[in-house]
Amino acid sequence: MKTALVIGGGPAGLMAADALLSAGHRVILTEAKPSLGRKFLMAGKSGLNLTKAEDLATFLAHYGAAEDALRPMLDAFAPDDVQRWAQGLGQPTFVGSSGRVFPEAMKASPLLRAWLARLDGLGIDRRTRWCWTGWDGAAARFDTPDGPQTIRADATVLALGGASWARLGSDGAWVPHLEALGVRVAPFAPANAGVTADWSDHMAPHFGQPLKNIVLSAGGLTSRGEIVLSRTGLEGGALYPLTPALREGAVLTIDLAPDLTQEALTERLSRPRGKASWSNILRKALPLTAVARALLMEFARPLPRDPAAVARLVKALPLPLTGLRPMDEAISTAGGVPFAELDAGLMLTKRPGIFCAGEMLDWEAPTGGYLLTACLATGLWAGRHAAAWMDAEESAT
Repeated sequence: MKTALVIGGGPAGLMAADALLSAGHRVILTEAKPSLGRKFLMAGKSGLNLTKAEDLATFLAHYGAAEDALRPMLDAFAPDDVQRWAQGLGQPTFVGSSGRVFPEAMKASPLLRAWLARLDGLGIDRRTRWCWTGWDGAAARFDTPDGPQTIRADATVLALGGASWARLGSDGAWVPHLEALGVRVAPFAPANAGVTADWSDHMAPHFGQPLKNIVLSAGGLTSRGEIVLSRTGLEGGALYPLTPALREGAVLTIDLAPDLTQEALTERLSRPRGKASWSNILRKALPLTAVARALLMEFARPLPRDPAAVARLVKALPLPLTGLRPMDEAISTAGGVPFAELDAGLMLTKRPGIFCAGEMLDWEAPTGGYLLTACLATGLWAGRHAAAWMDAEESAT
C-alpha cells in the first residue's frame, strides 16, 4: 500500500485525503493548528454557503482569468455534486432565494464532524500541531510537539491556503519552501476585501448600518446588493466582487437608486416646490434612506441646485477611497501557485509527486459559494490525480 501525505487540514486538504483514501491508499494528514477546518468553521458562523445553484457556464464565469484552468475540476465536481456530497454526509441542503446553497443546519460544524467521522472510518492518520517547515531531501520536514519530524511519502498534496486570516492557518508561510524548488509563486493580494475611507465626524452615527439595494461599479465591473458602513470604510457582499478592479486603482461609484432612471430622478427634483427648502425637496423627492442621504452629502457636499446634476450624482456617486483593507482582513486572496507551474493533474512540473490544491493556487472568485466549491473541486482533483500517479509509479516498477 502506498502512502500519501496531505499537508493542510482545510476543505481542499480534507477532500484530497478523502479521494486518496477512497482509492485505497494510506493517508497521513498534517495540520499546523490544533484542530482541522478552522477557516471552514469560521466561514460557516453566519450560515455556511456551500455553493451556488446556477448553470455551470454562469458559475464558471465568476472565476475570471482562471475560468479555463478550473473548468475541468468544476466539471468533475459541479455545484450539484457539492449538494449531493453534503447530503451523502447526512446534511440536507436547501437553495435560498438568491440561489445560494446552504446546509439545513446552516452551520459548518455538523458537516465537518460528519466528514471527519467518514475519514476516520477510512483510516486516516491525523496529526495536528504539525507545522511544515520545508524539505529534507525527498522527505517533508515538520516542527511538532515532539520535536522535529520527517515524513517520506509516495505522493504529497499541498493544501496550505492563501494569505488571509493568518490566525486560522492561512499565512502564506509556505511560499519560500516552494520557491526553493524553483517554483514561481504569484504575489498575494487581497480579494473579497473591504475598502477604507476617511469619514467626517457626521458619518459616525451610521457606522454598522447597511446600505441595501445599491449598485456598485468599478473598472467595468458592476455588482448589486448590500454594503455596510464601518468606522474604517465599507464592507459587504456587493463590494467584494469589485476587488480585482479596485486593486488596480479603478474609481468606485455607487448608484443609490438603481430602480429609477436618471431622467425620472431629474423629473422628481424639478417639480414645483413652492416655499419648501432645497433640503426638504431633496429629502422628499429622492427615494433614499438616511444612510444613503448621509453618503451623498459626505461625498457631494455642497449639492448642486441643478436637478439634473443631483440626479447624476445619485446614479453614479464617486466614492473617494484611500485603499483596500489589509490582506489579513480579506476573506480570500489572489496570487499563489500559477497553473503554468502545474500539469493537468495539479502536480508541480518541477517536483513530480507533489500536487497543489485550494486557495494556494492562483485564482480568485467572489463570495457566494464560489470559493468553497473551487477549494473542494481542486482538492478532489489533486487527490484523484495523486492516487493515479502513485498507481502508475507502482505499475512501472
